[in-house]
Amino acid sequence: MDEQGHPALIPDPAGRLPGRGAWLHPGFDCLALAMKRRAFPRALRISEPLGEQRVTAYLRERDAEGNLTEQDRKRVHRDEQPMSTQK
Repeated sequence: MDEQGHPALIPDPAGRLPGRGAWLHPGFDCLALAMKRRAFPRALRISEPLGEQRVTAYLRERDAEGNLTEQDRKRVHRDEQPMSTQK
């Protein structure tokens, strides 16, 4: 939950938080694409929009520490559809 009590995405790089999760490449382009496609609510099976501020802050922090490569910053896979789901 964010500060206003709305559902929000929380980075969990260790993958240890309880509950359902969604995987994301560590890049700003992948986050923007996932938000545009509304992939997180679909992957997490909720109907409300999600705040991405914590994930954005996490990516900025990693970038400031030098932990994001140029490929991470602009990661785009031409051979796969990121955040795709099967029906």
